[in-house]
Amino acid sequence: MNKQQPTKPAPAAKTPDVLQAERLDFVDLVPEDRPRAQPMRGFDPIYTDIVDYIIRCTHKIWDERDVGLIYTHYTHDCVVYGATGTIYTREQVVQDTIQRMFMLPERRGMATQVIWRGNEDDGFYTSHLVTGSGRHTQPGVYGKPTGRSFVARTIADCMVFENKIYREWLVVDSMAQIKQIGLDPQDYAENLAQGYFDKGLLSIDIGENGRLSGQYPPEAKPDLEIAHNDLEEQVLIWLNDIHNRRMFGKINEVYAPTVQYHGPLMKELYGQAAVIHQTVGFYASIPDGHFMPQHICSVPCDEGGHKVAIRWVVEGHHLGWGILDDLGAPTGKRVQVMGMTHLHIRDGRIVDEWVNYDEMSILMQVKLAQMADRPSAVFPEA
Repeated sequence: MNKQQPTKPAPAAKTPDVLQAERLDFVDLVPEDRPRAQPMRGFDPIYTDIVDYIIRCTHKIWDERDVGLIYTHYTHDCVVYGATGTIYTREQVVQDTIQRMFMLPERRGMATQVIWRGNEDDGFYTSHLVTGSGRHTQPGVYGKPTGRSFVARTIADCMVFENKIYREWLVVDSMAQIKQIGLDPQDYAENLAQGYFDKGLLSIDIGENGRLSGQYPPEAKPDLEIAHNDLEEQVLIWLNDIHNRRMFGKINEVYAPTVQYHGPLMKELYGQAAVIHQTVGFYASIPDGHFMPQHICSVPCDEGGHKVAIRWVVEGHHLGWGILDDLGAPTGKRVQVMGMTHLHIRDGRIVDEWVNYDEMSILMQVKLAQMADRPSAVFPEA
């Protein structure tokens, strides 16, 4: 950073006792007879730190099939915000877990990294990047089983207090799963949209978004209130320059020449030019897109430097051709993209970027808006 007088403290020094997922084997991430490594009032004794909690309870629920742990690990009124819908109760979480567990019985979710912030008094915030693999062998929301395998990334952000998750944001790259198991994305998105349409949940176009105010240019400086230290402030400034000011050349300055990009649809790309192309292509599909960071946290990492997690939303309209090619010709329909990004920053530059958003959610929103255009659509009375 170029600041001579930091306004916020630097990221906390690495806590060696708190686990990190990147370089450890699974058995080392769920250790036996390990003493508690950080204060965790109210958490079950088996958990030694917040990373252990996230990885171990996820494994117990999904891989060991202890679905009932949800009753002791989620509050009764928890809210889970998904890219294609929201769940409002713990019982809905239980039912949805059972359905997906049956449909994809061979799925295994491997922790890539957990970026976190918090303490036992204020609660913890975690951002958990998972690489999931499996086969579609049973009927369910994906229809008749195809028997084909898939690999797709998921990021789950959780707010946790005394052993219970009370709010969660979940971005599953379901478009990657749909394509790999051989389903038609257009048909699947149509069916998803039809469910919302039948409930009268029609798409609403709010018109102009927050990126521009009248005829003024985009804000040169972002809101930095969500940052906790200078590093996070700098990341928010970078993101605002790139995404809202459309200064795509900034990528050559803040990304390392050897950067590796891990994107939706399991894209594995290399170099600054690839990151620029993906970023330009996204906003080519949504040219008026307004990038809004919702949360940011960071931790030092064993690999050197820091890992940073950002949860964000982009609002705009499908006005152009870009990398979201399943949307087809521009429709003009409003879309909202919920996404999450993990960055590895070393020596002042981004060396790895994981970006997760669900293209299926975007396609479903366009389909729903098109359904609302039909003459037979019934709008709720005012």
